[in-house]
Amino acid sequence: MLKVNEYFDGHVKSIGFENKGPVSMGVMEVGEYTFGTAAPERMTVVKGELTVKLPGRIEWETYGAGDSFEVPGESSFQVQITQTSAYLCEYL
Repeated sequence: MLKVNEYFDGHVKSIGFENKGPVSMGVMEVGEYTFGTAAPERMTVVKGELTVKLPGRIEWETYGAGDSFEVPGESSFQVQITQTSAYLCEYL
């Protein structure tokens, strides 16, 4: 079953599904967002790029198509989007 999610007044949308565990595919429009995590996550950029400030880090890092990063559970991370971008989120 597919679950549609919408965040930040519709500027971030995703579709959640099961594939050997929970997964979501989404799109972010240009903007700055802060996401909270319940469980650890692996984010993979599918198209475009995400500039991310991970928990406990001072520096921002930019990830392009094909790049991944992991976020610990019970934390938050910041994202800056300069072009509409797509991502895959795997809940670990």
